[in-house]
Amino acid sequence: MNAGPQRIVSLVPSLTEALFVLGLGARVVGVTDWCVHPAAEVAGLPKVGGTKTPDLEAIRALSPDLVIANHEENRRTDVEQLERAGLRVWVTYPRTVREGAELLAELADLGAAADRVRAFVTPVLEAVQQAEEASVAAPVRVFCPIWRDPWMIPGPDTYVHDLIRLCGGSTPFSNLEARRYPRLDLDGVVEAAPEVILLPDEPYAFGPRDAAELEKLRVPAAAHGRIHLIDGTLVSWYGPRIREAVEKLRGFFAT
Repeated sequence: MNAGPQRIVSLVPSLTEALFVLGLGARVVGVTDWCVHPAAEVAGLPKVGGTKTPDLEAIRALSPDLVIANHEENRRTDVEQLERAGLRVWVTYPRTVREGAELLAELADLGAAADRVRAFVTPVLEAVQQAEEASVAAPVRVFCPIWRDPWMIPGPDTYVHDLIRLCGGSTPFSNLEARRYPRLDLDGVVEAAPEVILLPDEPYAFGPRDAAELEKLRVPAAAHGRIHLIDGTLVSWYGPRIREAVEKLRGFFAT
């Protein structure tokens, strides 16, 4: 078993959770304000600010031998300053579910015990493999916004988009401008005629009022009661939650 780094600062909430799940939590010496899982374990850890506004001096003061960051969640300028200060920074960037599962395995290589790998990494890799091999006759049209005012959806080069695809869904908005997170209005939603609507509670906290608004649209998802308020971590947190995410989304999309 590789001893790996012994003092880790995690700037990525989903990967903070993954480190604890893998039995590496004792090595975590600092986390962001947004690292909230596992709640009891992270409550007493030093906080180093937000994902976009980290306290770089606080990070340096913790003397980490590894800082874990993410290309999208953290700013390049912060990463570069930490590297100039002599810190080792691992910048992660999974844009597919397969990459998210493989990242979990890479985290395990930091020193996770074999029983943790069997319990948490192997089932995730198996769930992804099974989903990749499953046949889908016709993908279900899915509307899964991540924001509103304006409404925004995940574009093709994102983890969320790939998760929907892997689980048997499609995002029928190919005519939108080529942005990583395209914008649209409700007329565009009606035109796309989604059969399933997923409303995650992060990064935007969609709730019952949003669901009620969308229930008034003349779309199949509203007509057939297939608008679901969901835990946002299922669609945006790669790592140990992947298996549950695949199972639940495949259930939502099953006809």
